Amino acid sequence: MATVTIRDLDDKVVAKLKARAKSNHRSLEAELRELLSGIVREQERRQRFLAKADRIAAMTPNVRQTDSAELLREDRRR
Repeated sequence: MATVTIRDLDDKVVAKLKARAKSNHRSLEAELRELLSGIVREQERRQRFLAKADRIAAMTPNVRQTDSAELLREDRRR
């Protein structure tokens, strides 16, 4: 396992992280480990989602793919 050192972190941020760790019944180190691991898991989940969306879009190559946000905005204007 690797060791990471973070320098010059704002004291207020550290205090909030310590409070968060305490509320989750973890040490600061365990809390940071969980936060960083969660970020990596979320990025991996997003990459899998986007790859799946690309595979689905490829099934209908001649059909224009509309962004759902655009469809929602259009619906709200009605």
